[in-house]
Amino acid sequence: MSILSEAQAKAILTKVVGFSKADECTAQLTGSTRGNVRFARNDVSTAGITDNIDLSVQVAFGKRVGIATINQFDDAALERVVRRAEELAKLAPENPEFMPAVDRQTYTPTPTFSPATAGITAAYRAKVASDSIAPCRAEKLIAAGYLEDQAGFVAFLNSKGNYGYQTGTSADYTCTVRTEDGRGSGWVGHNVQDVANFNASEDIRVAMRKASASADAKALEPGKYTVILEPAAAAGLIQFMFFFFDARSADEGRSFLSKKGGGNKLGEQVFGPQVNFFADPAYPGAAVYPWDEEGLPRTKMPIVENGKLVNMEYSRYWSQKQGKPAMAQPGNLIMTGGTKSTADLVRTTERGILVSRTWYIRMVDPQTVLLTGLTRDGTFYIENGQIKYPIKNFRFNKSPVIMLNNVEELGKPVRVKGDEADTPIIVPPMKLRDFTFTSLSDAV
Repeated sequence: MSILSEAQAKAILTKVVGFSKADECTAQLTGSTRGNVRFARNDVSTAGITDNIDLSVQVAFGKRVGIATINQFDDAALERVVRRAEELAKLAPENPEFMPAVDRQTYTPTPTFSPATAGITAAYRAKVASDSIAPCRAEKLIAAGYLEDQAGFVAFLNSKGNYGYQTGTSADYTCTVRTEDGRGSGWVGHNVQDVANFNASEDIRVAMRKASASADAKALEPGKYTVILEPAAAAGLIQFMFFFFDARSADEGRSFLSKKGGGNKLGEQVFGPQVNFFADPAYPGAAVYPWDEEGLPRTKMPIVENGKLVNMEYSRYWSQKQGKPAMAQPGNLIMTGGTKSTADLVRTTERGILVSRTWYIRMVDPQTVLLTGLTRDGTFYIENGQIKYPIKNFRFNKSPVIMLNNVEELGKPVRVKGDEADTPIIVPPMKLRDFTFTSLSDAV
């Protein structure tokens, strides 16, 4: 079993901490069962399931830290991994930024676990593949996709008595549909905690429509356009920007949030007034564990309110150095929006471009978060509130900072998956003015 009960996990952790002779010890167990099915060219290619549990032990002698891991849990193995961590700690140089383990905390459980997702079987995965492949075969389209589901747990205990245990689930589905001649492409993705909110037979129709509609794409001149970014397209740019919400990088002059003359832009207007971001560990459908990596309890935290920066991420070391209260690092990111769908935003657009998806995004300038990347899997020209024809893909050069100062309208937020494993992002479709496309791309 890759998910230990709370009693089983606590018994192991208590033994580990009891074995330690260091000044402090933190032990963490993580386990998961992950199932998957992959299909390509309208046939299943691979399927499988993996089970794993790992124990990580971190000890410290003063400011010397050692870490060791193991996946055996008999008493001899548990004592061996503790001794190994202690040996490494004695060999390590002192860490000038060392922070001791946190004291005992209180955590409010969050709804991270879905019995339906945890109960997914091989038959369920096969049906998802069938529901994706069969309609494509019927319409002479070609599907390639992947479903991965996971159920897991995290448990930890330190020598100061701080303890936590919780289970969680997630499922991630993506599918690309191509025309037989390869000239049209559509994509759909769905990331959920509870598979009751997922239906592959409905999702696949989105990718099929875009694949069929995106063939015979016309070339449009690069330049500045009003664009509608679907949530998956917007998330690719937004998540890059949030790597720079760290207070230390801003205070040290390495971020777009660095203030001229020193310090950061906390309290300043950095985006348009329609822009709001917050983190909430208990957010329905996007809940995360109620603690961060250091064991600090997460709470609902505003980040940007009406375009104004109201909170930044402070590590425990940097908060102590700067005289700020220590706050847990957020585990999710929620952007507010309106009630309109992507189709509703299209209907109110006189002329513009609909971008289904962005990819191959790379940093150009960290100081401004200038990014470059490509559109793909369905890019369309809009005229008088209607999609007129498919267009060739573009390379874009754009900073999400400038992008979020050019918001015309936001639609209804939906959950997408971030780059970091199992990190949920809630983001709306966005209607933006003056989005810069720099060149054409022949790829579909």
